Amino acid sequence: MGRFIYDTINNSVDIEDRTLAHLRVVIMNKLRRSESFMFTVDLDSEGISRRSFWMHPSVPMQFAFHGSREPRLNRAWVEELMTSASSPNGLFVVPEPQEMSAADAEQSG
Repeated sequence: MGRFIYDTINNSVDIEDRTLAHLRVVIMNKLRRSESFMFTVDLDSEGISRRSFWMHPSVPMQFAFHGSREPRLNRAWVEELMTSASSPNGLFVVPEPQEMSAADAEQSG
């Protein structure tokens, strides 16, 4: 279980490493383009069901991973998360889609 830290350790949420790796790609790409957006995380603990962060390039953030190996990224999931981040409601964690095989990608392209 990794941790997303926004500004200070007191402003953080635990997120599974695989999900966090995909979120890092999306968040960094949006902020690299100077695109601010809302990021909302559903929580099951702390008596809070949902937490939202206004993502802005001027706020320091950290992505702390528990595991030592970087997960393999699912391009389809990154694209779905990027679509979510660009929507009026902002970034939500959507379920991971099944990756397309090379043969499936060739047939659809």
